[in-house]
Amino acid sequence: MHSLKEEFTCGTLRERNLFDTSEDPGTGILGLLDWLEKAEPYYQKSVNTIKRWFGEVAGYFDNKTTNGVVEGINNKLKLIKRSGFGFKNFRNFEIRALLSWHYNVNLAR
Repeated sequence: MHSLKEEFTCGTLRERNLFDTSEDPGTGILGLLDWLEKAEPYYQKSVNTIKRWFGEVAGYFDNKTTNGVVEGINNKLKLIKRSGFGFKNFRNFEIRALLSWHYNVNLAR
């Protein structure tokens, strides 16, 4: 199980993960399909999730980009929303969100 996880995520210096070693989209997708087949007995829930999102995961091999930035923005907005009890209207939330990206405001002085 550990070697399968390492093959998928980080690998070692000798054998990097399948996302970094694929030279073209076809090779990457075939490697991912091979990994899914090997991992299914051990990581059933993860394999099912990857299969559900296969188009999006396989899209990485085209441009080598992820949606990490968008996920970070969503998490930051959720944090502002959770800590924003008392905002009287949406405009106050909007200002707080915009300030968090345009200014480094240190509120814990």
